[in-house]
Amino acid sequence: METDDRTVRLTIVGFGHVGGGVAEVVMRKHHAIKERYGLDLRIVGIADIKGVVTNERGLSESEITKFRLGDESVMAEGISTRDMIKELDHELMVEATPTNVIDGEPGLTHIITALESDRHVVTSNKGPLALQYRRLMELAGRRGKMLRFEATVGGAMPLISLIRNNLAGNGIISIKGILNGTCNYILTRMAEENLPYEHVLREAQEIGIAESDPTKDVEGIDTAVKLVILANTVFDMDATYRDVKVRGITDITPDALKLAHDAGYTIKLIGEVDTTGRLEVAPRLVPIRDPLDVSGTLNVATIKTDLAGDITVIGKGAGPIEAASAILSDIIGIYDTGQSQTKHLQ
Repeated sequence: METDDRTVRLTIVGFGHVGGGVAEVVMRKHHAIKERYGLDLRIVGIADIKGVVTNERGLSESEITKFRLGDESVMAEGISTRDMIKELDHELMVEATPTNVIDGEPGLTHIITALESDRHVVTSNKGPLALQYRRLMELAGRRGKMLRFEATVGGAMPLISLIRNNLAGNGIISIKGILNGTCNYILTRMAEENLPYEHVLREAQEIGIAESDPTKDVEGIDTAVKLVILANTVFDMDATYRDVKVRGITDITPDALKLAHDAGYTIKLIGEVDTTGRLEVAPRLVPIRDPLDVSGTLNVATIKTDLAGDITVIGKGAGPIEAASAILSDIIGIYDTGQSQTKHLQ
């Protein structure tokens, strides 16, 4: 199929909350992106555990809706996810399957397959990058393709792009912050209402902030994985999740939070990485009204630099539209070589 050099055909692998959010924002912003950046983004394939749907001219909103609802009438027969990645004509794959920090699968295979098939890759999946960062970046380099992953750290909070672009020329000394909104919500509620951990965890699960199995969040695993991605991206450490010293929030009590408050502090789950090779996630005392003292589900990170001093970024770290925002920014960043990155879509 012939296409002009500003048409970008993309596939989405993994169609849960994040993948669905990507499809939503691509359709919602299609006209504005074309007007501002000259990019005609077309979703030509989607794959998840339900199956695969493809349309080389671009999937319609109706086809996408039917696929989301599991309507078999739109499913492609005899085509696997790997077949779609390898054989369907497209320039870019969005990988949005769930994070697996044990072996990185199936996302690791999806990313390798896409890069080896000469596709750019944008991902929200932390597992492959936390386990095989250098291998994946070297493969992308050999194939002359881009691998971008802003959504893996801080959701909509533009942390990686801020360091790469706006702080170019600065030496980054350290990064520390709150990188998990679930833990921050739990600690905030415990401190404000003097409630025990178990009570607030159940509350967070009931309103959808915490997963039914909250282990990755509350034991610090999610924060550790994000920290590894920062360590490798910013400090070129070639670290893996196993290199991080991790302690979660399950032992924090209302009494500990009250004692901290009486002394002018709060307790937050902080991830820290610096030029000495420190990689640590643990509950820390944070002065009240410090830039890292944010409440609810917010994420925050302070970047210490040699020229610009301390830069603090605060934003929503989770949510399908927030993650889709970061993914969309990465897609535009791959192709927008001549236009200002400061433009914003209405």
